[in-house]
Order: sequence, then C-alpha cells, then structure tokens
Amino acid sequence: MPVVSIKLAGKLTREQKMKIAKEITATLEKHADKPARFTYISFEELPDENWAIAGVLLDEDQ
Repeated sequence: MPVVSIKLAGKLTREQKMKIAKEITATLEKHADKPARFTYISFEELPDENWAIAGVLLDEDQ
C-alpha cells in the first residue's frame, strides 16, 4: 500500500490537488504495479513562515 505525503509552502486549489493525486496514483500503478485503490496521498500545506531556504524564511523579503 503506497502512502505518499506531499508537503509544500503555500496552498493548492482543490483542482490542483485532484490532478496531482490522479497523476501520482497513475504513475505508481503503471511503474510499481500498485493498484489505485490502495494508494493513499496526503497534502500538507504550510505557511511560508514555516519554511526556510538557505537560512531565510520564505515570507521574508529577499
């Protein structure tokens, strides 16, 4: 049973999540022989202030 967790800064629309979930599920089904009905995907959307790259929070002006 594949479990895919997607973390990202900011938000996705419901439509974007649906497209991503369908594509990831199809990829696992095609390349890993995992049935779609057993593939679980979660989305974790975090505020920019909770992410940093190179020591700089994403919500800071660069």
